[in-house]
Amino acid sequence: MSVRAVLLDLDGTLLDTALDLHAAANGMLADLGRPGVAIDDIRAYVGRGIPNLVKRVLAGNPEAADDPAPPPPNALASFWKHYADANGRTAKPFPGVVEGLKALKAKDLPLGVITNKAAAFTGPLLERTGLAPYLSVAVSGDQLPRQKPDPMPVVWACGRLCVSPADVVLIGDSVHDFKAGRAAGCRVFLVPYGYNEGQDVRGLDCDAIVATILDAASLITTA
Repeated sequence: MSVRAVLLDLDGTLLDTALDLHAAANGMLADLGRPGVAIDDIRAYVGRGIPNLVKRVLAGNPEAADDPAPPPPNALASFWKHYADANGRTAKPFPGVVEGLKALKAKDLPLGVITNKAAAFTGPLLERTGLAPYLSVAVSGDQLPRQKPDPMPVVWACGRLCVSPADVVLIGDSVHDFKAGRAAGCRVFLVPYGYNEGQDVRGLDCDAIVATILDAASLITTA
């Protein structure tokens, strides 16, 4: 597949951040005098940004993200406080990520990250995990009026990289990445190991399911 740039999701695609988010969630729950949540629940709740993660943790179910009401301000403030401390402490690249990014850079392809994570956490996380040097652009969830699954951040990132979405592959781990990439006009690769709210991405009509980012790199050539 010949392209001019590659865009990637962050949590669940490049980085396993569940332990950091788990620590922040349990810190918040302790502040509220409530029992902690299991790590497997956190993995199922990730995917629509921190406010929705907080709502899901408080409700104990993923459907809470469908409620348009914001989370309680005290709970959200507590999560942000604990996550600022936990962010990047235990997060690590999934197998094949660093090798894949190196392979893509060796093809002279500009790379970007699109995440629903707030900008206050995106930059520090990329720096602490050593991924920042590989990236030409990073779009966070509070940087634009709309976030994934809306195509706006994808189109905006393509503009920053001076490429057409038709000449871009977006690599993600969820239906939100799939919808955003497709709506923007990109090709879409999905990894099967991430945080797709408990669903299997193999049921989505993407261009390829790739076991690792390195495997994705092997399918991509420069336009």
